[in-house]
Amino acid sequence: MLQPGSDLPCPAALAPPAGRPAAASDGGAVAGSAPGTWQGGRVTDSVPADQAATGADLPGPTDPAAWLTLPDVAERLDLSISKVHQMIRDRELLAVRRDGVRRIPADLVANRTVLKHLPGVLNLLADAGYDDEAALRWLYEEDSTLPGTPAVALGGDLAREVKRRAQALGF
Repeated sequence: MLQPGSDLPCPAALAPPAGRPAAASDGGAVAGSAPGTWQGGRVTDSVPADQAATGADLPGPTDPAAWLTLPDVAERLDLSISKVHQMIRDRELLAVRRDGVRRIPADLVANRTVLKHLPGVLNLLADAGYDDEAALRWLYEEDSTLPGTPAVALGGDLAREVKRRAQALGF
């Protein structure tokens, strides 16, 4: 709806639809929502600030060199960065945010390919209700019946045993 004799929209056309609150001017918060919330609280961080772990509390490799950024993974796998993002969405790879940057444990990318059984294990863990941080914690939790951690065992002869254990978590 344009104003007569003008290319400008009519003020009524700019109003929000009935039943939908108008946006406030405090950085995208929705009118009627608590101050400091964004989109009425519908959008959240991957880990709430009050639950964010730091340093040694974080799951995964402790050595910073054991982590790869997404461009590093794309280069190692000889793929485009968008394909790496697609692999993460499809649970073929596991990426978590560290220091504000999405990273992937280097152990999960063997040579020029992803560990063979990793996508299956990630899907089993997701089906069992594990989010990315919990799946990473499970993969890097020491297990006395495996040679180190499930992540290390995925690269060896015990990969099927790791898959069986991940499958049992769903029951």
